[in-house]
Amino acid sequence: MANPITFKPLPVDPHLELERRLHAAPREHAEALLVVYDILQAAHDNGLLDTAHGLVSARDAIFGKLAEYAKTPEGEAGIRNVLASAKIVAALDSETLDRLSRSIAEASQQHGQEQKPPSLWQLFKRASSEDGRRGLSFLTLLLSGLGKSLKRP
Repeated sequence: MANPITFKPLPVDPHLELERRLHAAPREHAEALLVVYDILQAAHDNGLLDTAHGLVSARDAIFGKLAEYAKTPEGEAGIRNVLASAKIVAALDSETLDRLSRSIAEASQQHGQEQKPPSLWQLFKRASSEDGRRGLSFLTLLLSGLGKSLKRP
């Protein structure tokens, strides 16, 4: 009859594996470490590390003041307003916002090039164009919604 082979695995020390990885890290991640050092130096030069250290050191005082403010009626209203604003921003279509921001930049550039204010006739021509009517339609819808929300129950 065969005798069973006794197998006893060697004990594994997780610290040895961590030390091996730590020792190899500068070679394996040299470029990334250099970038991190650059970021760290820039943060130090701009005082961001001092600011972060101050925030961490004063966390109890900061959170205490925030908790005091949150207990006030104004704090509750502020928190509700921030949440409602976040809901509005989340509902906006990013593609539409992108087109709107480009249109605003273009309009701002055109406005800066105007030497004198446009005449009433020029304003009427702008407003009666297809794009002008589309914009006026949107603004009147916003204005109607604003009036509806201001109505007292």
